[in-house]
Amino acid sequence: MRATIPQILEMARAGEKLPMLTAYDYPTARLLDGAGIPLILVGDSLGQVVLGYPSTLPVSMNEMITHASAVVRGTEQALVIGDMPFMSYQTSEADGLRNAGRFLKEAGCQAIKLEGGRQVAPLVHQLVGYGIPVMGHIGLTPQSIHQLGGNRLQGRTAEQARELLADARALEAAGAFSVVLELVPAQVSRLISEELEIPTIGIGAGPYCDGQVLVINDLLGMTPGFNPKFLKRYAELGEVIQGAVKSYAEEVRSGAFPDREHSHWMSADEEALLLDS
Repeated sequence: MRATIPQILEMARAGEKLPMLTAYDYPTARLLDGAGIPLILVGDSLGQVVLGYPSTLPVSMNEMITHASAVVRGTEQALVIGDMPFMSYQTSEADGLRNAGRFLKEAGCQAIKLEGGRQVAPLVHQLVGYGIPVMGHIGLTPQSIHQLGGNRLQGRTAEQARELLADARALEAAGAFSVVLELVPAQVSRLISEELEIPTIGIGAGPYCDGQVLVINDLLGMTPGFNPKFLKRYAELGEVIQGAVKSYAEEVRSGAFPDREHSHWMSADEEALLLDS
């Protein structure tokens, strides 16, 4: 049975830490679901790690719906969250409602995530009022990367930290069921986590959040050259995959693959009939 928002909130209230990971396709979603990950985010990070864009900004709603649909089909237990891409909700509340609804109606997601604090709180309130669960996202917000001047730590000063706390409170008051804190000092994430009744999900925000999220490709070592301080690689699949591909190519070139074991053969009688014809 698929996890629900009340179950996720109860887990957090009971002190159970919440692991969340991204997924962008059916086979990965099946593996994460089978491993018992309760929250799966179909992040707009797919723009960089799957589609090869330089940032999340070019990702379209149609691309998000395609990938979110695949993830939903690959899951039975996880709560799947669709990430609202750039300009899918900033233009108007009507656009935000329409596009958020697509995640639930077309892709089958159970919730959506959007970036921003107090400025998006009215939209969050409207979405929740229409029955669309919302996860907030503050701190480093990748869709504002040009305004922020890059992937920089947010909330480094007391004044900036107070602004983040105000954003978090506004999202909670608007009805968000959780909030992602990205690239903020651990002291700030601890303050926000202690102040809020809803769970916080950290990425580069230290150990005090109610849960943690990583991009699955980063966790598995499939993004060479990407080594931020907060990232822990739990495998080096990039090296494993590349090594396997090189071995395959060498065996094809040498004629070692396919060998007799990996080939289909007709019976000797049928072969004789074929050659006699």
